[in-house]
Amino acid sequence: MLVVPVAVVIAVGVLVAVVIASISGAVEPLILGDTGPVVRYGQVVARVLHDLSSSLTIGLLLVAAFLTPEARATSRRSTAAVAAAYSAGAWALTCLLSLVFTFSQSSGLLLGDPAFWSELRSTAWRLEITRLIVIELVMVVLLIVGAAWARTRGQLAWAFTLAIATLWPISFAGHGSSLIGHEQGMTGLLIHLVGISLWVGGLLAIVVLRPVLGVAMPVTLQRYSPIALACYVAVGASGVLFALLQADDLADLTSPYWLVLWLKVLALAVLGLFGYNQRQLLLQRDTTRPGVFARLALTELAVMGAAVGLGVALSRTPPPVIEDITGADPALPLTGFPTPEPFTLGKLFTAWEPMWLFLIPSLLAVGLYLVAVRRLHRRGDAWPLRRSVLWVIGWAIFIYATCGAPGMYGKVMFSMHMVMHMALMMAVPIFLVPAAPVTLALRALKARTDKTLGPRELILAIVHSRWAAFFVNPVVAAVMFFGSLIAFYYTAWFEWSLSTHSGHVVMVVHFLLTGYAFVWALAGTDPGPPKWPAPLRLMVLIGTLAAHAFFGLALMTGNWLLAPTFFKTIDMPGVDDLLADQQLAGMIAWGIGELPTVVLAMMVTLDWLRSDNREAKRHDRKADRDGDADLAAYNKHLADLAQHGNDPRPR
Repeated sequence: MLVVPVAVVIAVGVLVAVVIASISGAVEPLILGDTGPVVRYGQVVARVLHDLSSSLTIGLLLVAAFLTPEARATSRRSTAAVAAAYSAGAWALTCLLSLVFTFSQSSGLLLGDPAFWSELRSTAWRLEITRLIVIELVMVVLLIVGAAWARTRGQLAWAFTLAIATLWPISFAGHGSSLIGHEQGMTGLLIHLVGISLWVGGLLAIVVLRPVLGVAMPVTLQRYSPIALACYVAVGASGVLFALLQADDLADLTSPYWLVLWLKVLALAVLGLFGYNQRQLLLQRDTTRPGVFARLALTELAVMGAAVGLGVALSRTPPPVIEDITGADPALPLTGFPTPEPFTLGKLFTAWEPMWLFLIPSLLAVGLYLVAVRRLHRRGDAWPLRRSVLWVIGWAIFIYATCGAPGMYGKVMFSMHMVMHMALMMAVPIFLVPAAPVTLALRALKARTDKTLGPRELILAIVHSRWAAFFVNPVVAAVMFFGSLIAFYYTAWFEWSLSTHSGHVVMVVHFLLTGYAFVWALAGTDPGPPKWPAPLRLMVLIGTLAAHAFFGLALMTGNWLLAPTFFKTIDMPGVDDLLADQQLAGMIAWGIGELPTVVLAMMVTLDWLRSDNREAKRHDRKADRDGDADLAAYNKHLADLAQHGNDPRPR
């Protein structure tokens, strides 16, 4: 019985994908280098199996780690973990199939060619499209081991995190990777993949685990429902974002690509109706009875299978032809963005290029923070206005640094890149850390009483974990803070961040987290590992300041160009002397770094004073309660010493 829902989804998905791909031209023979129908149709079938197995794996880990309670007499989590390991094994097999079929089509070598397998081994890592599949395959193998080993909620949560991260390479392999402004396309595809995986995989996992869920079914469905709604919104919004990048005139809307897209929109609308109606029915029925939930969910899963099939057919269907201007612009093939206009001071206030992968989380962070503050106020609790203001300012600086002039010109100018870097690493955390988001979340979020892992429980587990204790150790945080500068700029990482979307994202996330950890270790007020005494923290800050100044001085006086191939290829108009621009970046690193450091030193000193005041008040309250027993005991001790001729006081 457990095989039925999986078989239904696979059958519907494969059938729809093959039929639609045949109609839309997705499996038409290539004019040159065609490798046969097995490869063309095999890619479609393998991708359907890939998407469904990955979704099931993610869904099983989601349910086991976060949505279902575990009782002593049950084996829900262990059953889900074993099932996730097997579905991850299927995921790995589909990766292998995709690798073989993709390489065959890319190289033009037939599967039966004597040189095929040797060429695959020697070339797979050099081709970007096959390298991404290899990376995904390695991550899935690690996931198999992790899922097979995981049994506790924490271990399953880590396995779930790895499964979500494994979707990252896939987002680089779609049509978005060839778009002008491909960061937006790949961002939309990544959001789409995560939404579909959680939505489809979550429902499929609940159906598969139905026999072991038992009385936990109502709680599991209750926890899944808001996730499904959020995924529905994310899938729809990301689909709109991605689709708009594939059309530059109205004629495109009647192309085969868009006809498939309209069918997918229809499937999404039908799923919305199914989801609403079935949730209403589930509220009125006993979902613990055998067959009730399965019958309600099977139809929805069939439509989901059709939607996955349509998505696969869409990914294989040639999109409308958009004018190719890459040959006339050296920056476009390297960065995915046209070369901006020559930089002027006015551009600091007018330049704007929205990076949705950074803009959307920033707006969500501000929105969720304000919602939490409102929740506190509605129940009569106070929250300092200054903290809300600091939070909004911090994220506004982050948006400006990534989507404004620093982010736009930082892709092609070293000096503006340094402005972005310093803003992310030093300015943004100075505002975010004093806003105390962890404290706010712990006060606003309700503790779960149904033995599931919710946001509050997850936050508590993270801030009190050994990992947090290690990374927010002042010395470790300082080493990462300064060491990152050397490791980033004086290795190939710098050029990788300039020329690839993945490198740029890793750079932004790394420097933001590194700066946040450093500021929190020195002046954070949120719950977490015990802090060092303030004098020691000030010593760490002074040492880091000296090292940071040395870095800025090295850039200012250096006479060799960093990432020379990239900057010489870009040849940014208005930047006639690349070395002078690099030396200006050193001045910016030194100059911008001074003010936040002074502010941070003031924050540490203020925390020191507050700590002394709290200790004094604590001592006064204790003295009021016990009549200053400590002082009386000390005076008695002195009197005893004096009586025996051992008065310690100076004569």
